Amino acid sequence: MARVVARHLIAVDACTRDGRGGSPTAVVIDDSIRTDDERRAVAATARTSHTAFVDSSAAPPRVRFFTTEGELRNCGHGTIAAQAVLLHRAGGSQHHGHQRTGNRTLAVTATRRHDSIEVWFEQGVIALRDHAEPARGAILAALGLAPDDIVADDLRVASPGTPRLLLRVRDRRTLSAMRPDFARLAAECRRLGYLGCFTYALSPTAGPATARMFAPAIGVDEDTVNANSAGCLAAHLLDTSRTGQIEVHQGDALGRPSSVFATATHTEDGIVTRIGGLAAHFQVLLLHLG
Repeated sequence: MARVVARHLIAVDACTRDGRGGSPTAVVIDDSIRTDDERRAVAATARTSHTAFVDSSAAPPRVRFFTTEGELRNCGHGTIAAQAVLLHRAGGSQHHGHQRTGNRTLAVTATRRHDSIEVWFEQGVIALRDHAEPARGAILAALGLAPDDIVADDLRVASPGTPRLLLRVRDRRTLSAMRPDFARLAAECRRLGYLGCFTYALSPTAGPATARMFAPAIGVDEDTVNANSAGCLAAHLLDTSRTGQIEVHQGDALGRPSSVFATATHTEDGIVTRIGGLAAHFQVLLLHLG
């Protein structure tokens, strides 16, 4: 007989916009799940794209992130969700501390607002390089885009630990109309070693950027929000002599309006970024895995 495992988790919407939307994220506190297969199953059972597993007995707390496909090296909106849940459980008004994920320790700040919790974290150094393949390459075809749909000068690879392609399209209409071939895109991202493709349009009036993140190679065809990629975009814009501060809107195509804030700064080590977002709608669930 298969073993049935019962687990409490907190579901929270990370990176909400105007109190709505956000990415539904599962957070498991004091993680005692024994196997990574069980961790992968939580996201499938909870019907969230990502799950954060927090070991609060460690100092600083250790957080691991999983999708149905496996473990991620890091997760921006998952960090916002995890830190918001920790403050929510503690009942305090503010927390300054750190989070350990993989071999990195991040500085985090969580602050209680009227109906949500605001979280900021230090993303660290962002590595930037040009996309090596021509604009007419297979990955562009997998995204369903023609060369004239993109701004080739803004085709970059950015990595806060895991590389992803930053691809600017010419306008929001092009962004909204995208219908990628997910099987083909997953194969191309695996071939190139990319987490996924962060496609975006800049506002002509210096307003928020609009973005869509496609990451079928990790089991997420379209991500409601990808906070780490918003930080990568801020680093790219600073690197190309533009603003180092940006707000990024995502999730509209999925009916889950989301917002991420990011700032980028030049340092001796390279461009470092800081990412912020709001988390709301905390709900305790009991899952039976087996």
